[in-house]
Amino acid sequence: MRAVVVTGVSTGIGRATASLLAARGFQVFGSVRKLADAAPLSSQLGDAFVPLVFDVTDDGAVRDAAAQVRERLAGHRLAGLVNNAGVAVAGPLTHLPISEFRWQLEVNLVGPMLVAQAFLPLLGTDPALLGEPGRIVNLSSVGGKLGAPFLGPYVASKFGLEGLSDSLRRELQFYGVDVIMVAPGHVATPIWDKAEEVDVRPYEALPTAPALRKFRDFFITEGKKGFPPEKIAGVIHEALTAKRPKTRYAVVPGKLQNWTIPRLLPARVVDRVIGAQLGLKRRA
Repeated sequence: MRAVVVTGVSTGIGRATASLLAARGFQVFGSVRKLADAAPLSSQLGDAFVPLVFDVTDDGAVRDAAAQVRERLAGHRLAGLVNNAGVAVAGPLTHLPISEFRWQLEVNLVGPMLVAQAFLPLLGTDPALLGEPGRIVNLSSVGGKLGAPFLGPYVASKFGLEGLSDSLRRELQFYGVDVIMVAPGHVATPIWDKAEEVDVRPYEALPTAPALRKFRDFFITEGKKGFPPEKIAGVIHEALTAKRPKTRYAVVPGKLQNWTIPRLLPARVVDRVIGAQLGLKRRA
């Protein structure tokens, strides 16, 4: 049985991915920060699911989990690692506490690197293990290629993850380990309910506060209309199993207007469009 590690499986894309991979015959090791968060998947998937308890920023806990997986695999390799766990920090870069910016990068950029290092021996860098080399699938975002105002920390983390993934893939070809990005647009998950509770009051006195509120409301509305997490899970399965996988999968609702056109337009034109939509154009 092929085995895969998926981080952040308590809700959303991670949970959908764990469920789909188990249904397709994988042994799934799924990470949660609290053991209780794994109970629904353990009940649903039975022996096909093994919970791992760690925070992706905790080096010691991640390496302990890798040792646990190594013991369970008994000399065989992992087929895949899905770096899904992540957070989204929002706010104006002019006034955002730098501690929040650092935390964003620790979770979304340093975390996947830490997890990759811990599990790479099981994926293929340890020559003593049996089986074909595995694949790493990193969850990026539209925000890994297109910058949005008031999401600067998140965008920076995903741009960084894109570059990290390309560099890592080129290094790991020596071992036969592939690195693939899956980059969703809006996905309809419980994160949007949490987004409605985000406190923007610390920024109310700023002249850009109306634009911030408008952006938040637009983002929440569009997010709730996004793809179901099961669709992203299907793409992750393809990335793990396709004979010749792409290096990057963009999974974007309304792909023409939300991905293709903004990528083709000059950056200054995109600046002006966003500025006009949100009221960010400089006043004379």
